[in-house]
Amino acid sequence: MTKKLSAAVVVLLFSQLYFSQEKTNSETKEKQIEGVVITKTKKAVEQKADRTIFDFSEQESLNTGSAMEGIKKLPGLVATDIAGMMYQGKMLEVYLNGRPLNISSNDLNSFLEGMPANSIERIEVITQPGAEFPASSGGAIMNIITNKNANKYLTATYSGNYAFTNDDKFRSRTNNSLSLNARNKYFGWQLRVGQSYREGEMMSNQDNLVFSNTERVSRGAFAKAGITVDLNYDKLLLNYDIYHNNNDNTTSSNGSYLLPTAGLNQYTALDAANTNNLRQEIVATYQKRFDDKNKKLDFEAGYSRADNAFYQDNIYNRSTLLGDLNLGRYLDNTSLMQVSNFKVDFSQPIKILDEGKISLGGLYEHQMFDTESEGITNLEYERNTASSYVEFQTKWKKFDFTLGTRAENYDISGTTRLRDENGILQEGELTPFNKFKLFPNASVQYSFMNQLYLAFNYNKKITLPSISALNPNNNTFEGPNSTNIGNPYLQPTIYDNFEIKLSAFDYAFIGYNVSSINNQVAQSLSREGDVIKNEQVNIPNMRIHNFNIGLPVPFMIFTQPLSEIMKMNFNADKINFLYVYAGYMKHEIKEIDPKGMWIVNLMAQVILPQNIKMTANYNVLSKRAGFYYFESEQPFNNSFDVTFAKKFMNDRLTLSVYGKDLFNTQETQLHSRPITGQAVFLYNKTDTRNFGFSVNYKIPTKNKLAKEDSNLLNNDKKEDTGMVPLP
Repeated sequence: MTKKLSAAVVVLLFSQLYFSQEKTNSETKEKQIEGVVITKTKKAVEQKADRTIFDFSEQESLNTGSAMEGIKKLPGLVATDIAGMMYQGKMLEVYLNGRPLNISSNDLNSFLEGMPANSIERIEVITQPGAEFPASSGGAIMNIITNKNANKYLTATYSGNYAFTNDDKFRSRTNNSLSLNARNKYFGWQLRVGQSYREGEMMSNQDNLVFSNTERVSRGAFAKAGITVDLNYDKLLLNYDIYHNNNDNTTSSNGSYLLPTAGLNQYTALDAANTNNLRQEIVATYQKRFDDKNKKLDFEAGYSRADNAFYQDNIYNRSTLLGDLNLGRYLDNTSLMQVSNFKVDFSQPIKILDEGKISLGGLYEHQMFDTESEGITNLEYERNTASSYVEFQTKWKKFDFTLGTRAENYDISGTTRLRDENGILQEGELTPFNKFKLFPNASVQYSFMNQLYLAFNYNKKITLPSISALNPNNNTFEGPNSTNIGNPYLQPTIYDNFEIKLSAFDYAFIGYNVSSINNQVAQSLSREGDVIKNEQVNIPNMRIHNFNIGLPVPFMIFTQPLSEIMKMNFNADKINFLYVYAGYMKHEIKEIDPKGMWIVNLMAQVILPQNIKMTANYNVLSKRAGFYYFESEQPFNNSFDVTFAKKFMNDRLTLSVYGKDLFNTQETQLHSRPITGQAVFLYNKTDTRNFGFSVNYKIPTKNKLAKEDSNLLNNDKKEDTGMVPLP
């Protein structure tokens, strides 16, 4: 009875919060009409039928440090080096401003660690991508949307962050960015530039066979430029983005291995490695508009290029049987990826039941990926994708319906060259993938009342093997006891996704989803003798079950009677509350039957005197949890973070101080469960405990009535409600 009463109190309270805020906003607009100043309160978390939206711009606990640090705090999201990125049990395809990044694994982690979190406006996790998204979006999409701030006059925003760790020695982390925005009567432009510097340490134990300590220094820089030209009602947008990462690793290691004729050889070694990434993208978009503002036609052409170089040098190798050696350059790898595409999207209202809309379009994409090792081209990969889609949306009374399908034709081919056990170079053709497939999607949403929805969703998707998984040079470290290679023969993954979700007042929800998967790509870690083998493989058949719940609990329900609470007018961003997220995920793999995983995220907001906002985050994933071919031995992603923030100068200046992973508990301790070979124990600990401060200053425009334009930096029609902002 107590649980039912508590749930009723929360629902009633947040319904009052919603209607009170509607009333407050209405009164605010009436009072401010004379000054023509309209303010809008952003929601920290917003639930929609097909996605969950997390606002970064106003949450100091998320927008300090790197983008990766902020992303790891999102409730329901799992981000690890082993498992990759998952949300509510679904593997995530990462998009930037509506377009896929086409990078993953180590490159993706480096990219997100080098991106300042304060450059993000919001993140949309699209759990049910419709036909408008490529079928290769897989189970779900994480769309990172960079912030917007363009006015009729030149403005500038500076953001800076400094943090340090001090485990065994002092290490620094900084990032700085500057945004310039301007507009005149002919065109508007934006420029954002930034840099990041990060020192870090990682300690590792691989099956008590190899112990290593890695010192990391990561340097990043980026520039994003956009220009828009108004052509009456139409618009022409041009974007150019460039990202550069230059990372150095120095690894000291010790271990032992058996020499066939001499016995056990114990060694200590020092290795130095460097990774240099350069990613560039240029996009041109023409937006055609009509008298009917709900009708639109978009043309987009884009080209991206990613250059990657990696080398590892052995400085010394001292062993009991072989003496002092200098093994020189272990690895010398490069890769080049090029992607070009052209797409057309059209939508217009049509009369279906009460109201409706039809969307249709097409996409052609060509991708080339070449890798080299020691001057030998060992992979030539080519993919051509042609697709088209049609999707209908309609409303009938309290029901919203979506029905669509996407047709995609794939032509994937290539050549690989690998050395066999005797060092002889062998050439072979990749397993071709030439198929035409249909990917349907359907959803039904019923509105019980205002802001209370029940949704049913289904979609069929495909995920192509990531470039890093295909790359035969996917090495991050090589030593006497380890091999780490990609698999150019991986096959695409097919998903059938089903979901049911009940959402209330944008913040509370309960849901269940299941994915039936063929050829899931997963990491496999096994041991043969004294050598640990790390490779990418296909899991033939599996299912992922996920049950999750999110619930806000205002602290006032413990101190005030419900009758008094119902009389209040308040803003959700100005009250003290606890947001609880809990999820249970089960990977169903016939061969190993992994155990389920509990995911818990607690986020508390407390308004202190002087309007200082304290935000505390606690995250943990349960021990003995199975995911793919691994099982955790201790809770991981286990961390507690605290942020104190205060705004000054009419909210133009924000200062924050924070501590992350205060109890130094975030570590990885697991063992593998390979189909063949011996299991491997793996332990990793990085210096995640750090302290720092951040500053964000927005220089005000001279004209308070200046109209704010849409984000020019890689704008996309799926950022908000699926409609392009109109002039």
